[in-house]
Amino acid sequence: MTTILFTIIDFAFTVYQFMVIAYVLMSWVPQMRETGIGQLLERLVEPYLAPFRRFIPTLGFIDISPIVALIALNFAHSGLRAILIKLMYM
Repeated sequence: MTTILFTIIDFAFTVYQFMVIAYVLMSWVPQMRETGIGQLLERLVEPYLAPFRRFIPTLGFIDISPIVALIALNFAHSGLRAILIKLMYM
């Protein structure tokens, strides 16, 4: 049961990381954001990226907020796994 839960959580975080990466790569080709998939990714990813963009300034033309957002997502994933492991052994 617990391995299934961890597998689902790992899969969900991995999929979301790829969604963020795809959304960032789509910014290089603006026409891709106009497609159905681009609009779907925008609705799912932009609310997560928006707080990072508010606090992290761009470096010239380079927006590093998605990198920080991916690092934060990785910390959240690790933290959730640690909490679940602690709860399992209580």
